[in-house]
Parts: sequence; structure tokens; C-alpha cells
Amino acid sequence: MKVTLFDFQKDALHQLRDKLLAARNFASSENPQAIAFSAPTGSGKTIVMTALFEAILDEPDDQLAWPLDWQPQPDAVILWVSDMPELNEQTKLKIESKSDRVYRVNQLIPIDSSFDAERLHGGRVYFINTQKLGNDKLLTKVGDGRTYSIWTTLTNTAKAIPDRFYVVIDEAHRGMAGGRGAREAQTLMQRFLLGYPEVGLIKMPLVIGVSATPKRFMDLLEHAPHTVHKVAIPPDEVRQSGLLKDRILIHHPESATTAEMALLEEAARRWAQMTKAWGSYCKEEGEQTVWPVLVVQVDNATASSVTRTSLTDALNVIESAIGRRLNEGEVAHAMHDTGDMDVDRRRVRKVDASRIDADKNIGVVFFKTSLSTGWDCPRAEVMMSFRRAEDHTYIAQLLGRMVRTPLARRIERDAALNDVHLFLPYFDTRAVESVVESLHNVEDVPPSETGSSRNLVVLGRRAETDDIFSALADLVTYRVNAARAQSHLRRLMAISRNLTMDEIDDDAWDNAKRRIVDWMTTQIKGMKSAGLFASAMQAITRVGLKTLAVNNGTGFTEPGADYHIDASDVDIDRLFEEAGRALSHGMHMAYWQANADRDAFDVKVEVIVLSRSHPAMSLMESAAEKAFDTLYDAHKKAIAKLKEQRRSNYERLRLATAKPSEVPWHLPESIDFRRQPTDPVWDRHLYVEADGHFRAALGAWEAGVLQEELSRADVVGWLRNLDRKPWSLEIPYETGGDIRPMFPDLVIIRKAGDDFTVDILEPHDPSLGDNFEKAIGLARFAERHGELFGRIQMIRKQASPAGGERFARLEINETATIKQLLLITSNPQLDDLFAKLAV
Repeated sequence: MKVTLFDFQKDALHQLRDKLLAARNFASSENPQAIAFSAPTGSGKTIVMTALFEAILDEPDDQLAWPLDWQPQPDAVILWVSDMPELNEQTKLKIESKSDRVYRVNQLIPIDSSFDAERLHGGRVYFINTQKLGNDKLLTKVGDGRTYSIWTTLTNTAKAIPDRFYVVIDEAHRGMAGGRGAREAQTLMQRFLLGYPEVGLIKMPLVIGVSATPKRFMDLLEHAPHTVHKVAIPPDEVRQSGLLKDRILIHHPESATTAEMALLEEAARRWAQMTKAWGSYCKEEGEQTVWPVLVVQVDNATASSVTRTSLTDALNVIESAIGRRLNEGEVAHAMHDTGDMDVDRRRVRKVDASRIDADKNIGVVFFKTSLSTGWDCPRAEVMMSFRRAEDHTYIAQLLGRMVRTPLARRIERDAALNDVHLFLPYFDTRAVESVVESLHNVEDVPPSETGSSRNLVVLGRRAETDDIFSALADLVTYRVNAARAQSHLRRLMAISRNLTMDEIDDDAWDNAKRRIVDWMTTQIKGMKSAGLFASAMQAITRVGLKTLAVNNGTGFTEPGADYHIDASDVDIDRLFEEAGRALSHGMHMAYWQANADRDAFDVKVEVIVLSRSHPAMSLMESAAEKAFDTLYDAHKKAIAKLKEQRRSNYERLRLATAKPSEVPWHLPESIDFRRQPTDPVWDRHLYVEADGHFRAALGAWEAGVLQEELSRADVVGWLRNLDRKPWSLEIPYETGGDIRPMFPDLVIIRKAGDDFTVDILEPHDPSLGDNFEKAIGLARFAERHGELFGRIQMIRKQASPAGGERFARLEINETATIKQLLLITSNPQLDDLFAKLAV
């Protein structure tokens, strides 16, 4: 693969692999098998399927841990079925762009009306759409030079290789047209599952259904006899990955208006702002420039015009808003009922929807309804719709195609680049609420935060706070379950390679390889000296056989002589490659090269034996973990100065352990925030809106504590520490044997002379069951990092001896308090500590 899969994609791929191993052993037309693979829009279903195709037709990608019992099928046939040719073309382009292993010339084959073959050829991926499968279509007929109908071709293929013929039904990108066309497409899809005896089509023995939710494909399977195996990607994991925009901001008038061109002008200004922001970000980060697209949905056609919307007025308004004339080729349309257009001496070229994203010259796209069907364009950042309010469901579905992030990751530095904007001149507040409600349907749209632009804002750093943010950069935070745990050997090799690539430590990569080869040598020598190697080697190099003699006349059996044969070179090579995947980063080859003067067979066997020895691998893993921490600590200041994308690679490696690890606390230039325009204004917050104010509705306890803090003259800033943001201050705590994150509500910054002191304040309801567990988490944090902070307090509201209620503060960042907190095991014990120590 040309891309690295996210952890949730690897999980889905491993599940698909396991289901396929179970299904293909039994697949036949009499015992058909179906795998229902469901994942929300934007999760990368096609990428996962591409990696699966690589594993089937060639070899699994090196980034995947693949079991020994998986055997590639180079003569397998894959048939991808959708209901539109445009969808097939888009899928084909995506597979070509993401795979580096199996998809060479003539391996990806669209089936057109001239196709005629007895059966599909092995080692290929074919594409067909239901529009070519109607009874009146050429593919379904014989005669006039055609020997085989497509139904006969598919039946012959299924009978010849039932365990190697994979029919993929693409329900995820099904066209949204309703009525007769949709019913016909579904009927044709079902023929692959139910068979079609009238034309000789048997039930396809091995079907994979790809859908946004399980319901779509399960509806197709309603009357099918297939044994069903299910694989699903959780929506939350897609959201956390950064593949999707964080927020959809809807701009609309308070009441429906006819000032449509005024909103288009504002949309064009937003497009220009996004273009400038992306240009600045990509230049500073050394990324290939992202060119945002303004998508304009126009009204339906009239008797005399391709659309009721005035394209001349629209182009004039856009040019006025951006302060320049649109360039040649910058404007395109995706309307099916016309070709290139001349609009007031401007050429508006026609373009296929699947080609928009790749054509970087395109900045403005006009369309009616065509972009809703399986269209992927991560560059589409701003949309303006001339549609009326009754189209809210359609608009919600269309937005599902616009929420992919252009760089396939969340942008840390500029929160505005994680937003997508929708302008709706004909939608009042109530109609917008209908759009938002429709957006919550994860079948059509991913789970992004959605709301009115009046409430969703971007906050920037408050003026003259550079020194405060510099002080905060010296602090640490934790990230709990932020990355999947990896082998420490793999982590060590990855960080060493990155340090050399980023020119931080030119020798790190070579030194790590030498060190691991030395560890391998030491462990192998230790196994030999302990007398453990010979038996392990024999288990690999010799195969024991038993003989059973059967008397042909009587049927009696008697055991014959047992004997052994040597494992073949092919078996040893296969096990050697498997050992390489366990060691990672080609370390099996590095060991071989370091022992090039010895017999290759002996060296390979040593690597195989080592990789299968749990004690030896555990010792190497432990050494690798220490080496990783040493390398990271030695270079963390240089890592902190890297560009955002490169720095995030190190943080993922740092966090890819079973136990939480601390990382430097990076606060971005801007953050996203939800508030009401009428919320109270709070003084001295580190992030503010464009007017210099911070508005937020705080809980009663938070507001009370904050008022006490802001009454102090030495408080120069504070941060509302939101839950589960990429920038949040996060502290681990243990509950029920699990490690979970907590997010203290308030971070307070005090100044004395030239120095800043940072406090962590957590107002916490004593009735909550996790009260003592979070207190212990804070105590452990203070024990490890207390010298970096001032006060670390858990705060309660309780009765005051003087009458009324006051906030009682338990100061945790004191050695005596830490010792007592680490001994408690219940909430009543914490209550006793509060009674004794809180002030």
C-alpha cells in the first residue's frame, strides 16, 4: 500500500481476513457465504478493500501482522459491482492510486458492452454496474457475434473457482435516485445473491457487501440463503482518526430570504479565506498545496435554460467577492444535461465528478444533484445551495461527500481548517434544524459536529500572551488510548528511521539495526548454551511422519514404521518471511546480512527459532522499550520543533504502548468552540473570539470557582479544558482495571515577577462513583510531574462552619497528601481526607 492504514482500518482488515478464511473453505453455490462489511462514510472502505485485494492476489502489506495460515490466491477473480459507471471509475482510480503491489496494467478491467468471455480470467479485478445488466442490454444477450452472456460468464467462473471468486457488492456508494431506477438496481444486485435461473445464473458462492450501515446489505440478503459473517467499523473511531472534518458550520438567515446572491458573495469570501489559510499552512509545513473548492448547487432547469439560477450573476458575484477574475479552467460544472458552456464570455467546462479532486485547476463547481452519489472531493471546503428548504434531506446526504479532510489528518495549528461551510439562503432556523437532524443519520453522513455558524466559532490566542504559551509549552500531558499498542521493537525501528529521515540523528537508523542484530545474536547464543536451541530447530527443520498399513482384503490396520523428512527450502523461506514480520523493518534480512559468511539455511533457522521463542522475544522487547525511551528523551526538543505532520508521527509512536505515556503539551494557535451568542463573557481566557471576548456557559461549580480565581490579582490567564480535544490537558486514572482519561475543568495561570505558575483545578461532585479513583489519578500525576505545576486541587462545595456553602479545596500537590491519597480505596476514605485537609 502507498498509504499507512489507521488502526481501525487494520482491525477491519484483520476481521475481514478471518471471516474470509472461514467462508472460503465452505463457499459453493449450494453453501453460499456472505460477508457484510459496514463502515460510516469517510472511513476508507475502499482503501481497506484494496489492502484485502493485495493480500488475496499477491501478499499482505508489510505493515500488517498476517498469520501463517493465510495463503494468497494469485489466480483469484474479484468482481466489483455498483449501480453506476461513475462509481466504478472512481473506485478504480482510488485503487490505482493507493496500491503499490498488484494493480498493474490490465489488472483493473471495466466490463463494457463488448465484453465476451467463457469465464473471468484469474489475477484480475473486474468492474461492472447494474445499468449494463438489464434484460435489454447487450451484455445479457448472445448472438450477433457474442458467444457468452455475462450471466453465463459469471456462472462458469463461480463453478470453476468457488473459493476464489469474490463478488463485491458496493452498497456504500449506491446512487441516491429513488423510484423505479433504485428498485431495478436493487433487483439486479439481488440476482448475485439469489441466482437467476431464467438466464442460467447460479447463486454467487462468495459475496462481500460493502455498505455504510449493516442494514443496507442485510436488506439485500433478506431472502438469500447465504451464511452471513459481519464486520463493522465503529463510527467513533473514524471521527477520532482525523479523516473527517471536525465541524460542519451552517450559515443561514434568521428567516427565509431572497438575498441569495448576498450569501453566495459571503460563501465566495469564505472560500478565498480558506484558500489563503491553506496556502499559508501548506507553505509553512512543507505540504503540497491544498486548493479548496467552492461547490455551488444551482436550481433545476427551465424550458429554455439549463438552470433557473443565473450563472452570469453567480460568476459576477464570486469574482466581486474574491477581488479578481476567475482564471481559465478554474470554473467547471458537473451537470449531466449539457456539455461545456459559455457564460458571458467565460468557459465553464464539463467535468466528471470523479475527476474534480485530482484537477487542481478547478476552484468553482456548479452542479444540480450529480455530486451526491459516491463523490469524494476532500478539497470541497465551502458549499452554497440555491435549493429550497424542502430539500433538507438531500442536502444532508450531499454534505456526507464533503467532510473528508484534504490531508487525511486533523490540522492542529489552525482549527478553522478543520471546518466545512454550508450556506443556505432559503433555510430559516427551523429548516436548518431539519438539516442538522438529517446529518445525525450516520448511514449517509459521518458523525461530525454540526450546527449554526452563530454558535460554532473559532477562538484565537489572546493578544500579548506569547510568554504564557511559552511557559505552557514546558508542561506535559498524557494521551490515553490515543494509539494502538505496538511491538517495542517496531517502535524502536520506526523512531530511529524517522530521526535519520528528519536529519535529527543521522546514525540512529544504522545504530538501531546494529543494536537489534546484537540482541538477536545474544539471545540465540543464550538458547544454544542453555540447550534449548536444538529441539526448537528440529521442530522446524524436520517433519515427523507416521505410517498406517491397511490390509486391502480384511480392512484391518496396523501401524508401520515412523520416520522423518527434512523441511523444504520453500517452507523455510516462508517461515523466515513470517519471522521478518514479527521482527519488523527487515531485521531478519539485517541479521542474515550480518552473518553473510555462514550457511544461509542455518542463519534463517536461527531467525525463525528466535522469533518463536517467547522468553527471548520478551527480553528483546524490554530492551527495545528502554532504548526507545532513551532516544525520545534525547531528541524530544528537536522533535518539538518539527513540522506538525512529522511531529505527530513521533507522538503516535510515543503513545503506542499498553501504558499511558506523557507527551509535551502543545496548544494550537486556534481552537474550535461551541457557545451561544448570549452566553456570559469571561475575562482573561487564553483563547478569544475575533472581538476579543470569550463567551461560555459554565456549570455552577465551575463558574463559582472561576470567580474566586479571577478575583486574584496574580491570575493572568485561564483555560477551559474541554474534554477529548486533541489539545486538552489529559490525566490518566484507573477504574475497574481499565485506564481512562480525565480532563480537569480549569487550568489557571498566575504570575509572580517574571515567572508563571500553572494550576490544575478540578471541581468534582462527591456523589460520583469515580471520585476517589480520579483523586488517586491526580495524586499519581502530582507525584510524577508536580514540580512542573503549582496547585493541583480537587474542589467540592460543602457546608461552611460560618453558615451557607463554600468551596473546599483539597491540595493534592503536597507530598503528605499524595501519600495519603495513594492509600485510599473508597469514596468514604476520600471524604475523610477532605474533612481533615481541605481548606
